[in-house]
Amino acid sequence: MPVKSSARKKKATRQETRELDLQIKFMEGLVRRDPEYVDALQLLGDHYTQRGRYAQSLEVDERLSRLQPDDPFVYYNLACSYSLNRQFDLAVQALEKALNLGYRDLNWIAKDPDLRQLRKHALFRRIADKLRRLKVKIR
Repeated sequence: MPVKSSARKKKATRQETRELDLQIKFMEGLVRRDPEYVDALQLLGDHYTQRGRYAQSLEVDERLSRLQPDDPFVYYNLACSYSLNRQFDLAVQALEKALNLGYRDLNWIAKDPDLRQLRKHALFRRIADKLRRLKVKIR
């Protein structure tokens, strides 16, 4: 599973926004018909994040964590969603779980815009210490 697209992007044109909204509607329809359709849920969560609909993206990521409890990418994306929703304690827990499950794109953790606010938070020290032991510089 790819990591969710970053919330920080250039401002979308009106047409891009309309297209993204259509994709969201389409994915919502697929998920209504098959609530456990993991690929559709992943895309829907990604689209919600791109659109700035962080609370809805978080709901999708929490659902995915129940459907795929051993997937490190699911927990990484869940950490991003918690961070974007300023739930930093839960973001740290999800990120630790992602690392424990084998998530290893450590350089991306250090620069992912979705985790920017989390990296500024005191709770991130636990993750920063773990990353330092793995020799990753934190920005």
